[in-house]
This record gives sequence, C-alpha cells and structure tokens, in this order.
Amino acid sequence: MPITAGDFRNGVTFEMDGQVMQVVSFQHVKPGKGAAFVRTKMKNVITGAVTETSFNPTAKFETATVERKTMEYSYNDGSLYYFMDPETYELEPVDESNLGDSFKFVKENMECTIYSYKGKVFNVEPPFFVDLVVTDTDPGFAGNTATNATKPATLETGAEVKVPLFIEPGEKIQIDTRTGEYLSRSK
Repeated sequence: MPITAGDFRNGVTFEMDGQVMQVVSFQHVKPGKGAAFVRTKMKNVITGAVTETSFNPTAKFETATVERKTMEYSYNDGSLYYFMDPETYELEPVDESNLGDSFKFVKENMECTIYSYKGKVFNVEPPFFVDLVVTDTDPGFAGNTATNATKPATLETGAEVKVPLFIEPGEKIQIDTRTGEYLSRSK
C-alpha cells in the first residue's frame, strides 16, 4: 500500500531505495515562494542511521511492515543463536551480527522481541529489565554508602557491570539492559 510524504507521521515505516525507514520527526513547510515540501528526519530501521531529507508532499513510497515477535532464547551454536516461537515451538536461527550489545544480559529461556522485515531478522531486543545472579565480585563492605562507590561484578551471562560495594557473589540483581546499569537487588 503506497504512502505519500504528505501523509508522514512519527513512527511510520516506509521503503526507500530498498531500505526500511522510520519517520522520527517531520515538518510540513510552505515557503512564501516555491513549492511546499516535507522536511523529514528518518531512521534506517536496520542500520540505525538517522538522516534528514526533504520530500515533495506528493512523493510516493511503499509502506514497510516491520514484524515484531516475542520469542524465547534457547541456545547458541557458534555464531548462530536459536530462538523458539512459543506458538509453533519452531526454532529460528539468528546470526550473531543481528544481536545488539545488550544481548550480553540474556540467558537461556529468556523472552526477547525479534524484529524482522520480509522474513529477515535485523534486531533482537532483550527485556528492558532482567534479574541475574552475580557470579564474581570483590567481597562487600558495609558502611561505605555515602560515596556512591561501585565495583565491577561478573554476571551469570558473563557480562560485567558496576554494582554498589554491598553486593555479594551469589546475589540476584536487576539490570536495565538499555543502559547496562545496576538498578536494585532482586526480590
């Protein structure tokens, strides 16, 4: 289904030069002289690159449907990571290059959102908050809480994060996967 630049709204996805673009912001401009145009800031959904372009409001584009599916991470075999569809129990292989930096906080059986376009996976988004066990960190000290001091800790997935000094090995903590920051002890 085609869409014109005059119909752009924030979040709309469309195809341009074989790439999937998402409108980040747009502005209809009607100068005193000359033709009206649509100034558009758009993000390449697959590469993440943001560009700004002006379009004629009548320019036509094909709408692009990006599929989002919740799947469970099963295991990895070399550079392939397998995700299970909870409805069909089929395994979908995803290449390591499509996993973001935040994937280091994902452990087996965790649900992730798989983004694909025309059947090709281009992004895997872990849950925003995960609870993981600290496997290794220096022993904690009580009392030194006024300085907001932190120490490195290794989690069960192998990821390293900064944690407060009172966190001990074996404790379960909550991490924000978008920032890689310690949030709290898990209940």
